Amino acid sequence: MSKRSAAGKKPQTKLGHLGRDPALYRGFVNPPAYRGSTVIFPTLASLMADDQEFSYGRICTPTVKELQESLAELEGGDACFLSSSGLSAITAVLLAFVEAGDHLLVTDSVYKPTRRYCNEVLKRLGVETTYYDPMIGAGISELLRPNTKLVFTEAPGSQTFEVQDIPAIADAAHKAGALVAMDNTWATPLFFKPFEHGVDISIHAATKYIVGHADAMLGAVIAKGGRSVEALSAIHDAGGMCPGPEDVYLGLRGMRTMGVRLERHQTSAIALAEWFAERPEVERVLHPAFPDCPGHEIWKRDFLGASGLFSVVLKPMSKEALAAMVDDMDLFGMGYSWGGYESLILPFDPRAYRSATTWDAKGPSLRIHAGLEDLDDLIADLEAGFDRAAAKS
Repeated sequence: MSKRSAAGKKPQTKLGHLGRDPALYRGFVNPPAYRGSTVIFPTLASLMADDQEFSYGRICTPTVKELQESLAELEGGDACFLSSSGLSAITAVLLAFVEAGDHLLVTDSVYKPTRRYCNEVLKRLGVETTYYDPMIGAGISELLRPNTKLVFTEAPGSQTFEVQDIPAIADAAHKAGALVAMDNTWATPLFFKPFEHGVDISIHAATKYIVGHADAMLGAVIAKGGRSVEALSAIHDAGGMCPGPEDVYLGLRGMRTMGVRLERHQTSAIALAEWFAERPEVERVLHPAFPDCPGHEIWKRDFLGASGLFSVVLKPMSKEALAAMVDDMDLFGMGYSWGGYESLILPFDPRAYRSATTWDAKGPSLRIHAGLEDLDDLIADLEAGFDRAAAKS
């Protein structure tokens, strides 16, 4: 079955058939991982005309092309550009659309390394960044200036889980002549359609759910509209944004099962969130599917599902009790990534890096990624952790 058979099909079917054409590689189901730098031209005329589909490994390979075209199709964009990590995808977007003298609006709930890049690199380059309340909605119009070139959104925030009103923000930004970028890693192309809600540039840490197995680093930028595509194409070429062939291959492999994995992540995360909500140690649960999560009604209106990442705010406990809980988990590992098959638990405190809003939690907070393990085993692991914490209280 060729990749052409995916045209017009539903997303779950596309996941299995985009980005592969067995007729091109002697009937094998999966495309090969093209490893290479040099591409040979047959004649001087061909070299001077640069008339081949592929000219140099840094620019594109057949493997890269397959994944780029697949992700663009899944999300409804015009073009996709791959990079070596989610952060490199974010920085490429920022460099593509702002320059010295420009103003940038960034959600206060943004991924911390994005904030660091704005505060350290873009500031040095003469770009001013203003952070805004993620729940501002149409009120963002009051922050837009004549030199505001880009509004950077992330929905939901990957620690505190505010769900932004993307259509309202996009409408205000476009009226002011600014573009809108969105970090859509949490929802993936399956659970949120950014271009249907006014977004111009969608960004993914493909390391997370697209790869899905915690074994590769990969970023993706998907753009809609000629202005966005041209700017990103220029920065992608000039910046040498080339991911490794093995990582791209693993992105294609992970894409095949992303749909079924997300179903399991979603089911387990909601069940764990409900379990946490009943625990006496828990102050509140931050999950977009829960009514008391900021932006819950927006999530119901605009999103098609929820992935496996959410947070819980605990009631006050000592550092010793928290350490006793998380240090000896059997199944939940402590790590900074998420989106893989493994469950993760990560204490966090955003007070030091919020500037437009105030984080007022009295107790420690935990970010939870629900992996693919059995739900009963995950709950047993968490119960044992709370028991260890209680013994230290």
